[in-house]
Amino acid sequence: MELQKLSNGNHHDIGVPVEEGAPSEEERFLQHKDNGLKRPQFTDFEGKTSFGMSVFNLSNAIMGSGILGLSYAMSNTGIVLFLILLTCIACLSCYSVHLLLRSAGVVGIRAYEQLGFRAFGHPGKILAAVVITLHNIGAMSSYLFIVKYELPLVIQAFLGQTSSSEQWFMNGNYLIIIVTACIILPLAMMKHLGYLGYTSGFSLSCMVFFLSATAYTIPILAFAFVCHPEVLPIYTELSNPTKRRMQNIGNVSILGMFTMYFFTAIFGYLTFYENTEAELLHTYNKVDPLDTLILCVRLAVLVAVTLTVPVVLFPIRRALLQLLFPGKPFHWLRHIAIAVCLLFAVNLLVILVPNIRDIFGITGATTAPTLIFILPGLFYIRIIPMDQEPMNCRSKIQAACFTALGFIFMTMSLTFIGLDWMSGEKRSLGGH
Repeated sequence: MELQKLSNGNHHDIGVPVEEGAPSEEERFLQHKDNGLKRPQFTDFEGKTSFGMSVFNLSNAIMGSGILGLSYAMSNTGIVLFLILLTCIACLSCYSVHLLLRSAGVVGIRAYEQLGFRAFGHPGKILAAVVITLHNIGAMSSYLFIVKYELPLVIQAFLGQTSSSEQWFMNGNYLIIIVTACIILPLAMMKHLGYLGYTSGFSLSCMVFFLSATAYTIPILAFAFVCHPEVLPIYTELSNPTKRRMQNIGNVSILGMFTMYFFTAIFGYLTFYENTEAELLHTYNKVDPLDTLILCVRLAVLVAVTLTVPVVLFPIRRALLQLLFPGKPFHWLRHIAIAVCLLFAVNLLVILVPNIRDIFGITGATTAPTLIFILPGLFYIRIIPMDQEPMNCRSKIQAACFTALGFIFMTMSLTFIGLDWMSGEKRSLGGH
């Protein structure tokens, strides 16, 4: 029998015998209320990431392949309605980040999966990890699909060719393997997410260059601000971490992407009007595939989505570590092996599945509302103590309405996909 030191209410250390079958460190942690007791730390990393680098990483996590479908969305709604919808989704995303940070602050947890455990036990932890994994694998796949189909066209334009050839460097399958091995994997092996702040900043600058050049509108916009799996990992690595500081990072990131999304959509829409296609790069390609400016724009988009993949991979790896190796200290072999396996699996999906949009359309329609609306609202309701905020108080009623809104978004998205399948049309959902 060993002695364990706990801190009592007067902050004096006392020896407490620990019997066989006693609760684990995680379970003991979750039994502690916010009453002044010392809490065990789930990370041995002292946050050193600056405010600016954190904004870059979170903005890069928000930015997704869906940016290429925003002009098409605007062509279906008009400028005014698009702006209203985009504003509403951005505000809801800020509120969602607030709920996550508030829940995390009450129990001292900075992991999405651990919030699930705190709220609903092991089923909640498993659900959160599975949803994060499915959604981010879908996002990674959408980025690599862009690389697969756009990089050969960029190489073709550099060579001054107007038709594709059979040479190996024009094969998208080979190209995504090369890009993954040479660029994505080395970045994904970084120990901490904060180290990717510089590449995230470069990725965002590429998308800024890109912007200076239907029924699916609501799902496209709803998915356009998904960054919630990355919020808590970035919070963990933030220097001088406070809820207010992290909320400001979320607000600045969402405002920045709101601006980028709006100008990207309006520039594309005012260029092509009703001829705007669901994938904006395809529309530009029909104008002049060998035009130098369009070539640079396509290359900028490829760089941006490639550098986003490692940022999206981090939450998946963290979720898998929480599920498979809970409480284990950092180990380089596990860290690298999970990254290699994930990238191998995603590359295999992108290479072998000719049309993966339908599969990840359904996945995205269920996981995005779950991450943005449903889980943050449910976590808040379950984690905030009743003696602090009873169920009939305004904040919990708002959280309940927010959760209900997530189910409405999910139902709408699945309905639109079902109608699309029934009509036999193939459209782009926009993705992450």
